[in-house]
Amino acid sequence: MILVLGGTSDSLEICSILNKKKDLSYKLSVTTSYGEDLAKKHAKDVVTGKLSKEDMITFIKQNNVNKIIDATHPYAVEVSKNAIECSNELNIEYLRYERNSLIDEINYNNKYIVSSIEEACEIAREKGKNIFIGTGSKNLPQIVDYIPDRNLIVRVLPTAEVITSCESLGLNADNIIAMKGPFSQGINEEFYKHYDVDVVVTKESGINGGFLEKVNACETLNIPVVIITRQKMDYPNVVNDIKELEHLL
Repeated sequence: MILVLGGTSDSLEICSILNKKKDLSYKLSVTTSYGEDLAKKHAKDVVTGKLSKEDMITFIKQNNVNKIIDATHPYAVEVSKNAIECSNELNIEYLRYERNSLIDEINYNNKYIVSSIEEACEIAREKGKNIFIGTGSKNLPQIVDYIPDRNLIVRVLPTAEVITSCESLGLNADNIIAMKGPFSQGINEEFYKHYDVDVVVTKESGINGGFLEKVNACETLNIPVVIITRQKMDYPNVVNDIKELEHLL
């Protein structure tokens, strides 16, 4: 039995590969109901909800899991840490699938590479009044706290839970773009122009997350972009290519 830790489009692609291998059984773990809706289109056995380390150990034992495939978001480091510790303690295989970093491919000079939300907010405050937040909803409480005196335009998933969360932070219809990505460069440019954006804050999500399209739109319009890099993780076994992963299954 394989436990696939999901939360990315990559994890769904991995499930599609596993579906072709009739001799392999797997369960897909996701954290949100929205993730569950997407997952059920690819996987028959979906587990929904956040798993602590203790939850994960219990789940592994109850389901006779002998391999973990960690395809969580690059910024979901706590889940990855828990999975690595579980694999070590229970002596089962751990395999991390991680999107390649695209930082080195960006030649745009008007970019600022930072390692934390706080650093990103400090630079964004200096660069303008209208700040486009393309990091998703998870870190919005921190961002709103760090930048209380600027006009934030946040692009988030169009779910009731997320929108309610935004509203609880004082954001309203003028601040919220509720749409599911990824978005083309052209759509990003139109958003930036429509909201008269002075600076964009984003994460280094990877090619499937529309990261380059956000940055390229900034370059076209000469808008500063602040990029929050991934936290460095010492994964014991990493694969960056989906075809290579398929050969390892």
